[in-house]
Amino acid sequence: MPRVNRTAVLSLLIVSSSVFLLFQLYYYRKYVSKPGPHILSQTGHLTANDVQWQTVKKFLALAQRFRLPLFLADTAALTLLSQDALRQRDRLVREPHCSFLCTGRPITSFALHANLWKYDPGLLLAAQQKGFDLLELRGEDPRLASLDTLSGEEIPLHFLFRLHGYVVQVVFLYERSGNYLWHGALRLKANMDRNFAPFKLLDYGRHPGAYDRPELVLTVLDGLDIRIPHNISRFLNEQQHAHFLECRYRDARNFLQLYPDDSSPEALDFRRKVKSLLHLAARTLSRLDVPFWLSSGTCLGWFRQCSIISYSRDVDIGIFIVDFRADMVAAFRDAGLSLKHKFGKVEDSLELSFLSDDVKLDIFFFYADGDVVWNGGTQAKSGKKFKYIFPRFSLCWAELLELKVRVPCETLDYVTANYGDTWSIPLRTWDWKTSPSNVQENGVWPPAEWAELIQIY
Repeated sequence: MPRVNRTAVLSLLIVSSSVFLLFQLYYYRKYVSKPGPHILSQTGHLTANDVQWQTVKKFLALAQRFRLPLFLADTAALTLLSQDALRQRDRLVREPHCSFLCTGRPITSFALHANLWKYDPGLLLAAQQKGFDLLELRGEDPRLASLDTLSGEEIPLHFLFRLHGYVVQVVFLYERSGNYLWHGALRLKANMDRNFAPFKLLDYGRHPGAYDRPELVLTVLDGLDIRIPHNISRFLNEQQHAHFLECRYRDARNFLQLYPDDSSPEALDFRRKVKSLLHLAARTLSRLDVPFWLSSGTCLGWFRQCSIISYSRDVDIGIFIVDFRADMVAAFRDAGLSLKHKFGKVEDSLELSFLSDDVKLDIFFFYADGDVVWNGGTQAKSGKKFKYIFPRFSLCWAELLELKVRVPCETLDYVTANYGDTWSIPLRTWDWKTSPSNVQENGVWPPAEWAELIQIY
């Protein structure tokens, strides 16, 4: 048996060790020496979390290069921040790893203030050079819509950057005239790859959304500089209820061609007063944290003609009775409105009416009853009670008179319940006791209670 050459064996071991050390040095310089969290499996390979973190890191470097005014809008990541931030940060000190951005989902969502960024086509080229696949989705700009036209260049709505199976969604937020931010729906065109991303998992894009402008703070998440909403819980709540309905401009244009709007000085003055009153009511109820929606004729005007009905002579809003506040009357009085009447009681058919500059604000309170909701009405001279029944509905955001307001999402059902199938035909003669399609008689208030339940000022 030949003797083993110890020198050769030793040389082989030295070469093998050197190669291994060089590999470790390469890995350290490529991954570990950079700031941020790092996760190694027992085999020494990058884990899924590490790959996702690297993807986000590479995207944020690209965003910084092109000065994209981004903030983190990912609901899963923000939920971790809002619920478990302190404990997670304590753990990060002891054991750095991807705690917030790696949520177990193959998507990370960011929002972009579109009005603060000038579109740069070089971004897309640079992204491709860094290995990203990109899907760019555009749509019509609703800010250019009017009753005469709905045209203009398409604007970016969503960018999807994909790398190593992970997707970074960028949602474009545009400023609207009601001083809020809006994003469009994500709609794939016929020639687009429907397998590009797990679209059902996206936080944004199933429908347009509306948001108040969030205050942002710069923080460090998983070793990366990222802006986040200052009030995370509020932003997450907004995201859950952000569904926005655009006014039906084309239908409104057709309506006004058949029934031209009143342009008299009196009608213009009424519109000015209504706008002022609606904005005042929104501010007052916002301070009380009471949600409301456009109801009755005001809702019909928005739905039918993207405006108000000039001959209606009042403003109608709805509030669920569970949101009633005992200090509501005092708040409106402090805002400069006078109480005109108060009918009913919190338990049954409550209705408030205020007056401002000769324009009436009617507040109808809605009660849930099985699969329907209803609001009450009272005839002051007879004490008769009436009930107006609507199918259950949810609330969406809309815009009227440069104000972000809520409307029933199922607006057609809501309007049809109140005005029947002929809602699209103007009706100047209206009796609130008999004209509505959904009105029912509901008994009579006991005369002994009239002093408390029928108050006129």
